[in-house]
Amino acid sequence: MSSPNPNNPVPNFFLASAAIFKKIPGSPIAYWVSEEFVNPFVAAKALIHDITISDGQTKTGDNDKFLRQHWEVSSYAVGIKGRWWQHPKGGPYRKWYGNVDWIIDWSEKSRIHYRKDHVARILPDYLWGRKGISWTLITSGEISFRTLEPNQIFNLAAPSLFFHDENNINKCLGFLNSKYALKLLKVINPTLNMNVGEVRCLPLLSSIDSRQLEIEFVVEKCLSISKSDWDSYETSWDFSCIPLLHPDHHQPTLKATYEKICANWQTMTQEMQRLEEENNRIFINAYGLQDELTPDVPLSEITLTCNPHYRYGGNKTEEELETQLQTDTMKELISYAIGSMMGRYRLDRPGLIYAHSGNKDFEKIYHRKDAEDVKKEENSASRQEKDADLCEAENPPLRSLRLCGEFPPDDDGIIPILDIPWFSDDAANRFVEFMKAAWPPETLNENLQFVADTLSPKRGEGPIDTIRRYLSTGFFKDHLKTYKKRPIYWLFSSGRQKAFECLVYLHRYNESTLSRMRSLYVTPLQGNIRSRIEFLDNEQKAAASASDQRKFQKEMDMLKKKQIELAKFDDELRHYADMRISLDLDDGVKVNYGKFGSLLAEVKAITGE
Repeated sequence: MSSPNPNNPVPNFFLASAAIFKKIPGSPIAYWVSEEFVNPFVAAKALIHDITISDGQTKTGDNDKFLRQHWEVSSYAVGIKGRWWQHPKGGPYRKWYGNVDWIIDWSEKSRIHYRKDHVARILPDYLWGRKGISWTLITSGEISFRTLEPNQIFNLAAPSLFFHDENNINKCLGFLNSKYALKLLKVINPTLNMNVGEVRCLPLLSSIDSRQLEIEFVVEKCLSISKSDWDSYETSWDFSCIPLLHPDHHQPTLKATYEKICANWQTMTQEMQRLEEENNRIFINAYGLQDELTPDVPLSEITLTCNPHYRYGGNKTEEELETQLQTDTMKELISYAIGSMMGRYRLDRPGLIYAHSGNKDFEKIYHRKDAEDVKKEENSASRQEKDADLCEAENPPLRSLRLCGEFPPDDDGIIPILDIPWFSDDAANRFVEFMKAAWPPETLNENLQFVADTLSPKRGEGPIDTIRRYLSTGFFKDHLKTYKKRPIYWLFSSGRQKAFECLVYLHRYNESTLSRMRSLYVTPLQGNIRSRIEFLDNEQKAAASASDQRKFQKEMDMLKKKQIELAKFDDELRHYADMRISLDLDDGVKVNYGKFGSLLAEVKAITGE
């Protein structure tokens, strides 16, 4: 398209015909690309425009009122038959599948608002429930394209295309995620906004159709790997269980399990890299650009969360990446354990178990048998009279087919997280029970040490102490980050001295939760602290050395500060317990979290007030 002028001494001086610029829609001044690069605009008999539909957009006019993260509301209310629909809203660089955690109020009342409000917009009815392709409107880095599923209503921040014939979706998705298409888009629109018009004007060669089956195979594999990766993390709507507890990876020790997981993640990443390079090769060859582009894809552009080169980026060494991945994986294990304590998950059964409202029907829902359980019980009953041994061999226990052993949930979704082990059912002690159920009890000490080693243990600190310290000082910070400042486990805190702190599961909170917190934990803790101070005082008086006296005095001073803080917290807790506050989950965490005065931690970060 252009070439340096050998007679001009000015470096990087190019000559290019203005007529050639006109081959590209919008006639951008892109003198640095070759003529071969833009010839497909002339040779192509069709553009993406010809096979796609772009009509309307969705805009609420008040996102605080009409949008939520899907984990905020009752899970019963999410889905095509519920009030809330999944709502892609852009998000970070990720190809093929993912970036879906928002939901939109799609009730009839709200849809009327979208139609009548002078600011709001609503997607035309004929495009509801259709598959398509979506991307992030504003991005300062690489653009990436993802599938739009039938149960999703896209946001204007995530422009989307629909298709006259949905058989063309994978072909188009493969093309858009190819090196050629991405470079073309940078030529057509070098700004931060990637609008529908620029995407629809890209050329599709008719010769691509001869390789449709090959493209379909590659794209389907990419979608499968990307979805599996996305669903391996708690914030996915289709989350089943963490990889560490998946039967395909589970080993007798946590270390062996983690090593097998890492090997699997590396295989997934390498396979995705191979598939994306094959996808590039298909389109580079079809467009005759072998001399212009290579199919290579760096690891940093393999957009799987299990790939540390993408997840963490930067200039970290392999050792630093591996260390960060191991630390985060252990934190995800702790988070899943907290969820199992709360009854959100079950260690012996995959999937979301309880995410409803007000602790209503918790026991019934948590212990409800699914279709597979019922079928196994029926099979077992019918064969018991014939041959009990044969029955056991052909229908092994459910836990051997799924995850691990049984781990009972907390009675009320209130879990103390204290820096001193005042209660036997605090988070650290219950985590130990969880690990006993998740792996063979004889490997417990080894497994706890493996977890603790990733949490920056202090000198002389035992593994349980390290885990307890992380739960007390680090867990909620990580939880806020993971759940995008819309936490599902709420931190009730007495203040800076951490005299009393506990996590309460949003979906199990009800009007009696604060009264139970006070009667079961805060009041007894006041007595425990008072007794401990009296004991230390007697020990100090009997101490023979000055160093022992100073040690006892130091602990007493610390406990007296906690005692004062706890008394103040108890007064406020009693006040709010008497109010019997109820929550409407549809209002969202931002509204509900602000109903408890200063009882909760990080109020300003969550409510903005």
